[in-house]
Amino acid sequence: MAEGLHSHQRLLVMPDDGCAAVEALLDQAGEELLLKQFKLQSPQVLDALRRARERGVKVRVMLNPQTSGGERWNDETFAMLQGWDIEVAWTSEAFPVTHEKSIVIDRHSVLIATFNLVDKHFTESRDYGVISQNRAVVDQVIAGFEADWHRTSFDPDLSVGLLWSSSHSRGQMARIIDDSRQSLWIQHPKFVDAVILERIISARERGVSVKVLCGGKHGISDWDIYDTFSSLRLMERFGVSVRRQKNLKLHAKLILVDGEYAQTGSMNIDRSAFDLRRELGIESDSPEVIDRLRQAFQTDWDLSKHYKAPDPLDPKYHEEGELPADPHFVHD
Repeated sequence: MAEGLHSHQRLLVMPDDGCAAVEALLDQAGEELLLKQFKLQSPQVLDALRRARERGVKVRVMLNPQTSGGERWNDETFAMLQGWDIEVAWTSEAFPVTHEKSIVIDRHSVLIATFNLVDKHFTESRDYGVISQNRAVVDQVIAGFEADWHRTSFDPDLSVGLLWSSSHSRGQMARIIDDSRQSLWIQHPKFVDAVILERIISARERGVSVKVLCGGKHGISDWDIYDTFSSLRLMERFGVSVRRQKNLKLHAKLILVDGEYAQTGSMNIDRSAFDLRRELGIESDSPEVIDRLRQAFQTDWDLSKHYKAPDPLDPKYHEEGELPADPHFVHD
């Protein structure tokens, strides 16, 4: 865990803070905004970008062109930004999907989030965003932006508390799970990676109290059901406490270790997130951030119930107790 981050961080919690918190960040910009986003559709956020451009802020936006399923969510936004004379580009072709959700404000602060800039994630889903003013963190996110903008290579420094895919995040996630000694709180929708699964089970075997908040089947693609359900069943077999979040849709990606430090960001526990896509996450040891993450997780845990994942090969039970299907809420 990178040292000295805590004095430079604060946390956004969705839907508690809502779109207004993101608008306020954008409205602070006086010189430059850099956005790299998987999905950008919120009218309020778009209006804030238009206002920034009108007051002379240099705005550059990179948008993911299509999802793994082929949906082109950002075409209308791309054209709209062009019409406002905002520089906009598609994300780097080096990655089949860019799932990163970052905003750099005036080169002095950065938001690294689990949420997309869409109304659903401001109003219906549990999501988090860490705002950092740490110089090394901000500079590295800018370097990643410029590399993808100019289609050049990027070799991040892994010591500053950032997680980058497609080549480093699995090992970084495994490391903090391995560091756990007392408690491990995990709030993730997908479990599609054997390395991380084994690390979680190993933590439980060495006496760590492990709590997993999952989203059940909601938002999980048909091809991820097999691994996710099987992983949840295996974890429970080894003594992991598993509950299904029901008070909100679960879109957050959070690992909270020993109640003292956390890892959150865009990457699901998913092989493609680790090995193929552009993803970005951040670690935190900020007392303010950790306290608020603990409170949010505990609230969701208390409102949830024990979940026994059904047999992945027996689909007649897959919909039992699930939230209504939403084709626009998928963990890509």
